Amino acid sequence: MIKRTTNYFGIAIITLATLVNTSCNKSGKKEQPLSSGIIRENMDTTVAPGNNFTAYVNGAWLKKTMIPADKASYGVGQMLNDKAQEDVKAIIEGAAAGKFAEGTEEQKIGDFYEAYLNWKTRDSVGLKPLNEEFKKIESISNYQDLAKYFAYANKYGNTVPFSINVTEDFKNPKQYMLLTWQNGIGLPEREYYFLTDAKSKDIRNKYVAHIEKMLQLAGIPNGKEKAAQIMVLETRMAAQHMKKEDTRNTPALYNKFAVDKLNTLMPDFDWKTLLQEAGIKQDSIVVAQVAYTKALNDIIKSTPLDTWKTYLQWSLINSSASYLTSKLDAQNFEFYNKTLYGTEKQRPQWRRAVDVVNGSLGEMVGKVYVKKHFPPEAKERMLALVNNLLKAYESSIKELDWMSEETKKQALDKLSKFTPKIGYPDKWRDYSTLKVVKHDLYGNMMRATEFEYKRNVNKLGKPVDRGEWGMTPQTVNAYYNPPLNEIVFPAAILQPPFFDRNAEDAVNYGGIGAVIGHEIGHGFDDEGSTFDGNGVMRNWWTEKDQQEFKKRTSALVAQYNDFKVFKDLNVNGTFTLGENIGDLGGLSIALKAYNTSLNGQPAPVLDGYTGNQRVFIGWAQGWLNKAREEALRNQVTTDPHSPAKFRVNGVVRNIPEFYTAFNVKPTDSLYLAPDKRVKIW
Repeated sequence: MIKRTTNYFGIAIITLATLVNTSCNKSGKKEQPLSSGIIRENMDTTVAPGNNFTAYVNGAWLKKTMIPADKASYGVGQMLNDKAQEDVKAIIEGAAAGKFAEGTEEQKIGDFYEAYLNWKTRDSVGLKPLNEEFKKIESISNYQDLAKYFAYANKYGNTVPFSINVTEDFKNPKQYMLLTWQNGIGLPEREYYFLTDAKSKDIRNKYVAHIEKMLQLAGIPNGKEKAAQIMVLETRMAAQHMKKEDTRNTPALYNKFAVDKLNTLMPDFDWKTLLQEAGIKQDSIVVAQVAYTKALNDIIKSTPLDTWKTYLQWSLINSSASYLTSKLDAQNFEFYNKTLYGTEKQRPQWRRAVDVVNGSLGEMVGKVYVKKHFPPEAKERMLALVNNLLKAYESSIKELDWMSEETKKQALDKLSKFTPKIGYPDKWRDYSTLKVVKHDLYGNMMRATEFEYKRNVNKLGKPVDRGEWGMTPQTVNAYYNPPLNEIVFPAAILQPPFFDRNAEDAVNYGGIGAVIGHEIGHGFDDEGSTFDGNGVMRNWWTEKDQQEFKKRTSALVAQYNDFKVFKDLNVNGTFTLGENIGDLGGLSIALKAYNTSLNGQPAPVLDGYTGNQRVFIGWAQGWLNKAREEALRNQVTTDPHSPAKFRVNGVVRNIPEFYTAFNVKPTDSLYLAPDKRVKIW
């Protein structure tokens, strides 16, 4: 499905060193000396900064660190996420420790967690939870029944040819809209079905073998024949999918149809039955991928019902595997983790259980997490930082030499209307109607999924809730949401050591400051720039300025297209453009904000590094990361973020202050001639 939130997906870790300077607070009490925030033991100073800044800052760590066997990649993101999981585990175990009345938050948290951990019960129950679901699939006797089942499967999170979701209306963000999105495939992305290199062919062969094994474990006969049928059907759908790069063209996705006109797209499909079964009463729907939707008409009607039943059985098994038996869970890991990401062993069961509870009862857990791990002063400090970054963006926009005053006026209006959300929501989600039953993991997952589905469908016809959050407080991430023009920073990304009051400001500006700048930057990237300050999707650019914007972003695309991840694989500059714009703008504006914060005073030199150098080092420390080959290949194919190395080297080479700070010479590998450096915001 489409996510109109663009997340940061990167975290910095700052280990504290000791500084020589001290200060006093207003009471005269001596405060702790500030640290430089530089992780000196991770650095490889034998590398010239201008040749490979990632290696200069993180090279020693990269050489000595082994990726844990239960991880596809390892770095600061995983470190902070592990810490957040440990904090949440303590909260959950506290809830699970006592005997609490039915329906209390403690009962729901504790019983959900225990149900996931309890392999003995899960294996003894076996596949019984699927029996009724298989009967529903087997009872499909015509294509009207098929449409009805598509709605049912969408409600419970099972893969069907397209999903229907509720989100803010791109052209009227005060109200919600229905949105369809291409779906239907079990491999991560359409390219997996068509790439002809040996690795891709091997993955396809292993995928078909995986389907066969899963069908056998579920007791479905003729697994080999049926796995082949499923692959053929998925390949037909994948062939019609809009390419991932094209899904970044948001205006092209906004195709609103009256519900009674949907038959102009799919004349042989029973939309009325589907929407009725989905519990949706709406007079219009936005169809994101029109060509795909039209092509589905023939795919659906030309595929025999028996093949659809086989496909739907597979979809049910695939989506449920981690909540059923240990054998299904192990086989699911074998393909989706080991084959696709290179992960050697499964994560500890308690970590997976924490993820499940977070996913189903996230804000219920988040309330306690915030009380324990997010002091009020952290929110105050963050709001001050956000304000400084917004001021720096304002100054930068006013100084742009390539943008007309007319477009600047619109950009500044948008900037003035940004809504920052820090830490946690003002109003917590109400889970009172969600029933959690002891020892019933599958049932709990079904009820939690249905609860979330109904919660979203019930938004239709009501004003948009601007207080809602798309992430829980214990999530280590951040995001920008264009229709609400909001930047959101959950509590977990704002905890020490990422954002530390004991570190001098430079690394904090290079770390959390650049994260803030990154998310603000999404408001002005290739997607965000199609929305105005009120969250309305419209063109607020003059034609000349838009052409100049495209010229500059095209230069950034070309730079990233040249970055080699492996000899046979380059970064996709078009697909990663939005995140690369966010990175470039984020670090550039964070650097500007840091220097403005000095109020004309010189920055201190700490641990031998100037203020500007420490801003750049703080940024690079945020991309301390090591990944398996399989994970990197998967990332390039499916993730709009560039690999960590290029989120450092690809950005700093475009910023003039980097050349001065580290004496970068024309002979250095990262050097770009001044006229080749990209400046957008």
